[in-house]
Amino acid sequence: MPRTGIIAGSGGLPRLLADGLPEARVIAFEGTATDVPEHRLSRHRIERLGALFDDLRAAGVDRVVLAGAMSRPALDPAVLDPVMRDLAPRILQAMQGGDDALLRLVVGIFEEQGFAVIGAHEALPDLTCEPGVLAGPGPSEATRADIARAEAILAALGPVDVGQGCVVSGGLCLGIETLQGTDAMLRFVAETPDGLRGRPGGILLKRPKPGQDLRVDMPAIGPETARAAAAAGLSGIVVAAGRTLLIDRAALCAECDARGLFLLAERP
Repeated sequence: MPRTGIIAGSGGLPRLLADGLPEARVIAFEGTATDVPEHRLSRHRIERLGALFDDLRAAGVDRVVLAGAMSRPALDPAVLDPVMRDLAPRILQAMQGGDDALLRLVVGIFEEQGFAVIGAHEALPDLTCEPGVLAGPGPSEATRADIARAEAILAALGPVDVGQGCVVSGGLCLGIETLQGTDAMLRFVAETPDGLRGRPGGILLKRPKPGQDLRVDMPAIGPETARAAAAAGLSGIVVAAGRTLLIDRAALCAECDARGLFLLAERP
């Protein structure tokens, strides 16, 4: 039977995977904060990828999941192992581009080493959802217009690899997700004066970029997203059904209900 390796970053997803896959080998890089308990972790330096691959093989791992946020590493040339010395020029070049380019390279490296790369949604299918209103009252007609506007904005930005989310209110774009992430965007929106908003309320739309590899960078939201969206004065959150990870779905829906937010999953 295949054994899974989890490359754990920050956020709630690695812990969900570790809890749902008790036999998995969980790897975290030194200096990476993760919610996975330390007794489940094998820590490695990013400069010593050869040792990481050896660890996975020794544990019988043949497929890996990349889960959680990871910062772009600062490499120490003095401690690179032979595997990382060979890979470093490719990694450094990919780091000059967007997230998609870097993630494609990371997937390729694991595949070159003989590991299948799968998505969190393939390891735990319940992390995604079917279309429908998952929480709250559902969108109004005015909100539907904001959703359509947000869809058009993300479709236009997709080819330049900017982000997976945006906020629209009254037809006006109040925020676009960039490298800093959804939480930073929502904090920025929360600081937007009422006079610059199209109307009270608005929506957060999260969806994959066109052609995005959903194994390694599927959009994700959780309870904290709902709290941040409410603090930003929004009316609801819209996600792509089957193509967005819902971290702690029960708590997420409870937060939306408590704060008067709708959570809508639409067909991509």
